[in-house]
Amino acid sequence: MTSAQTPIPFAEPPWLNGLPSPYYNESHRRWQKACRAFISEHLLKNAMEWEREETVPEHVFGQFAEGLMLIPCLPAPLPVEWLKSLGIHELPGGVKVEEFDYIHSAIYGDEMARSGLSGPSGSLTTGMAFGVPPIIKFGNRALQERYLPELLTGKKRTCIAITEPSAGSDVANIQTTAVKSACGKFFIVNGTKKWISNGIWSDYSSMAVRTGGPGPSGLSMLVVPLKGYPGVTMRRLKVQGQISAGTTFIELDDVKVPVENLIGEEGMGMKYIMTNFNHERLFIAVGATRQARVALSAAFEYVMKREAFGKTLMEQPVVRHRLAKAGALLESQWAWVESFVYQMTKLTKAEADVELGGLTALTKANSGMVLNECAQCAILLFGGNGYTRTGMGEIAERMYREVPGVRIPGGSEDVMLDLAIRQLVKNYKAKTKALESEGSKL
Repeated sequence: MTSAQTPIPFAEPPWLNGLPSPYYNESHRRWQKACRAFISEHLLKNAMEWEREETVPEHVFGQFAEGLMLIPCLPAPLPVEWLKSLGIHELPGGVKVEEFDYIHSAIYGDEMARSGLSGPSGSLTTGMAFGVPPIIKFGNRALQERYLPELLTGKKRTCIAITEPSAGSDVANIQTTAVKSACGKFFIVNGTKKWISNGIWSDYSSMAVRTGGPGPSGLSMLVVPLKGYPGVTMRRLKVQGQISAGTTFIELDDVKVPVENLIGEEGMGMKYIMTNFNHERLFIAVGATRQARVALSAAFEYVMKREAFGKTLMEQPVVRHRLAKAGALLESQWAWVESFVYQMTKLTKAEADVELGGLTALTKANSGMVLNECAQCAILLFGGNGYTRTGMGEIAERMYREVPGVRIPGGSEDVMLDLAIRQLVKNYKAKTKALESEGSKL
């Protein structure tokens, strides 16, 4: 059999290799087939070329919007009421919008990352995945009615704008200000946002701003118009990986934003941002784990054929050792991701935020470390070819450049590791206190 008929080891998660799994039902399996067919046709076959050209053609976003393949990057459960009001009752594969769960979401994220590159898929999904949810979760009805119809149908584009030149993972230190005008009808926004994915194409942004004093209690979120709006200047940034995702530097100079564009309540921005991060980090973890598969399976296939010292590289014990070490980390991470998304289908949003908030940060951080191991394994086994930007080793070279794009955005790795433990300690103390309180009543 050829490799086209028999998957290279590590190329697919176990359930797609026909092994039993308790997590996937018939709806999930139909969904996976529909995702693979659509994404293969409209994204994967051109992903590498678009990454070389550093942009994805504008019509591709339209194809994904028309095919209802942007909606699945939203957090589960989907905004069923809004989707049905827009005439969207069913997704490809016959998946009803009300049955879409976090396992469907993980399948989608896994399939979108099958090129190994996060730029082409990120150019389509980042705005919808992270910019729209704050409006859905926390916006009042009037705000939703103004923006959701066009955003959910892909007629307009948005992004999430949190990070600043001096405030990345340190969200509480955001400096962009939003001060009410004398007439009280506008927020006047001044500041800069940096490393904003999709910003250059976005009509709007769900933006973190400082409406009050220092610290987290002074933060709010606004829907800020971007493209072509007075006082807004945007330019593309050259970055190491995710090149085609439209990473943007945004300058805001006395930008007048109607007070009606406030998302939720003033001063609650930090809470909204942190809640939004959970979805972002899990989405990153799913995609990064698939990227690790791409890197490791490419290396596996290469060393089966490449000869040195009179034998294939696979016949060298040190090569097998590298593959085994990386493969064990990869499959362990995927098993964790699968159990994680299953837990998300069984917990309420409030329960998941408490029980899984810290672990979300941890699985995101671990996904970056696993990707690093698999990408490093690939580039070393490809040798000189893996150090070359063209030819048979191009995928390894590009995968290695993708690693920092997982370890830094969405909360840098060291911050995530610390956050995870602090959250676990907090939960432990709260549960211990509750048990002691119960015991005192007996």
